[in-house]
Parts: sequence; C-alpha cells; structure tokens
Amino acid sequence: MSSSRDRLEEILNRLQARAGDERVFTRLYIEAARAAADAADARRKTGISLGPLDGVIVSIKDLFDVAGEPTLAGSVLRRTAPPAEADAAIVMRLRRAGAVIIGKTAMTEFAFTAIGDNPHTGTPGNAADASLIPGGSSSGAGVSAAEGTSEIAIGSDTGGSVRIPAALNGVVGFKPTARRVPLSGAFPLSPTLDSIGPLAHSVADCAAADAVMASEEWTPLPALSLSGLRIGIPRGTLFDGTEDEIAAAFEDVMSKLELTGSHIADFDIEDLLAEMKAMRKHGSLAALEGAEIHADWLSAGASVPVDPHMAEPLERAAAVPTPFYIRALRRRAELAAAMDERLAGLDALMLPTVPLFAAPIAAMAADERLRDHTEGLLLRNTQVANQFDLCAVTLPMPGTRLPAGLMLVARNGHDRRLLAIAAAVERLLGA
Repeated sequence: MSSSRDRLEEILNRLQARAGDERVFTRLYIEAARAAADAADARRKTGISLGPLDGVIVSIKDLFDVAGEPTLAGSVLRRTAPPAEADAAIVMRLRRAGAVIIGKTAMTEFAFTAIGDNPHTGTPGNAADASLIPGGSSSGAGVSAAEGTSEIAIGSDTGGSVRIPAALNGVVGFKPTARRVPLSGAFPLSPTLDSIGPLAHSVADCAAADAVMASEEWTPLPALSLSGLRIGIPRGTLFDGTEDEIAAAFEDVMSKLELTGSHIADFDIEDLLAEMKAMRKHGSLAALEGAEIHADWLSAGASVPVDPHMAEPLERAAAVPTPFYIRALRRRAELAAAMDERLAGLDALMLPTVPLFAAPIAAMAADERLRDHTEGLLLRNTQVANQFDLCAVTLPMPGTRLPAGLMLVARNGHDRRLLAIAAAVERLLGA
C-alpha cells in the first residue's frame, strides 16, 4: 500500500486541477492533512498503528464542527456564525484514530432535501455522470467517496441522507442505530432521527469508521455464512414505481441469495407503514423539530436568503401546535416498538435503496412537480429505518446501467451483525 502522504497528494492534485469549479468540497485542510498523513507514515515505519483508520483519508460533511471556524451547514446564514469552540465528537474520535481529514464536503442547505442541490454553493455532479443529481443531503460525501477524493466520507442520515447519495453514486453507505454515534458538534436537523454514518467503497471500511465514531473496540467483521439467513422482502408500497431495470437487478440478487441457502420470503409491514404515515399527517418529525431549530430566521419572514425547498415545509411545520408534536413522538415510539417485535424472527429486511436512478440536474431545476415527485421517491424507502429507529446499509447493486443500491435493514442495536451480513452479501455480489 502506498504511503498516506502519496495518496493524499494524488487527491490534492486532482482537486487542484478543477479548483475553478469545485463543488464537492467546501473547504480543504491541506497543511493539516499533510501533517496528519506524515505522522501516520512515521508511525507505520516504526510498526505503530492507531487502528484501522490510521492514515486513511477522510472527508467530513459540512455540518460537523471544526474548532476555530463557523459550521456552515450548507447555508449563507451561517457565514456570520461564531467559530466552533471545539471539534465535533466524531471529528475528535477520527483524529485520535489517525484519520487524515482532508476537508469538508458539500451538502444541501441545513441537510433538508434529498435531491442534493444547493442554490448557494452549487450542486456536485454525480460521480457516474456529472449531469445527474448526486442525492442528498450528504451530496458531496457521496461524490467524494465514489470518485476517490476521499477514502471514507462521513455524512449524516435523517431520512436517508447517507444511503441515498451512496446508492446513486455507487458506494456503500451505513446508517447506524440512532445515538450509537454521538451527535455533539453536528448541526442538527432532527435530534430524534439524526444519525451519523460513513460512505466508502467497502462494507469493511464503513464498519471500521463506524467503530471509531461509536468508540467501540474494532475487530474485523466475522466471515458470516449466508446459508440459513432469514431475509424478509417488504413488498407493497416500498416497491411501487420501481424502475424496471432496478426491479430486475433486485430479483437477480434474490436468486443469487436463494442459491446460498438463505431463506427469503415476502414480509408484510404495510400496516405499520400506514400507521406511521398517519402519524405524520401534521408534519414529519424532521420538519417539526427543524422548525424549532430554525425558529429565529423563520420568524424573520421572506427576506431571509434560504432555499425555498427547505423554508416552505419548515414554515408549515412551525404552525403545528405543540401537542401534535408530543403525540407524534409518543406514537412514533409505539410504532418503533411494534416494528422491533415484528422483525424479531428476521435477520434483515431487503429492498431497493431507492426505486429510481439519478435524475438530470437540469430536469430537477426546470420542473418543480417532477422535483417533488422525485424527492418523494428518493426518501420513501430509506426513511423507514429512521422513522422506526432501525439500522440500515446500502450496497451497490450490480447489473444496472447507472448506480443502484440494495438496502438491508435490521433491528435497533443489531448494527454489527447487519454489517457482517452486508459484507457476506457484498462478497456474493462481487463474485
């Protein structure tokens, strides 16, 4: 393996070549990254290692605090915010593990939308085709991981914001059980639903980053047999409108798994999905909690320079009476417990991460109705894991003309086993 410094310089040269039109990164830490890479290389020469991320080049989404600078969270409103007094908890843990933090990646404003566009900083082009959307809200993270301008990218996931860009750009993305990874120093969207997760080219790299951020002792994932695994397919609402090519690729994956001895069967969760949808009739938890977080500028009126795709749902949520929010929290907890009980006999649910391929950036800008429809489909499958307090991972699904994702979903707290299952599926699909 080449040195950390050599790999870093190769990335920096690529970024320098496009410096006039950089949309993936919002900030680079060139000299600090060089110093961290040199330190990692020096440790390596003496046989010392700080763990699996020592010398690995990592990007972080632009909502994580870095001491001494304002945290922009994709918004011009934050340019005058006071500088962060300390690194975010996950940034401190990454640094202690020897990670080389190269920079901050672009995101949708305040992490609110799934398309991946940002009217202030521009939209990073999809790594497979720059004319297509990257997915959001961790848009730069998805592109950075896929194009190799970071070896691991760290994003946040409130309704799919790690898994959507991972799927659309063709990499692995992991959403851990909420609160396993500390949110301290991460600009919030919805404290109830927010999770912090990695994007990378392999399940193993995601597992290593997750262990560091969760401050868990790292050991390689066990080599799990797929024979005998119990996998549920939640057909119904979550499969409606799936593009034919993605549906065919998914059926091919099922066939491969069945040959390994996995037990695969349709699994009904339609009643729980309907009840969760009814609970959200006054507004999603993300919008209701976001309205409180952004109450100051929301009260300032139309003069505030924010993306209307975010401002309008937050304004509607701000008008919802507090009792409805409290009831929603209570009902969500009841439904999460019911889902946990329902999944007790399964190892994982399996479904397409998103039911469609990345759409053209130009089409999203030109047609609001199409944009809204596309965003609804992008979020539909992924948000289930956040709403029901589960963990989930997306893998690249082979056999399609553009990147598509295969999602595995498991019960709250079963993160490590889910990653081991995902690694076994990854090996199968790679073979």
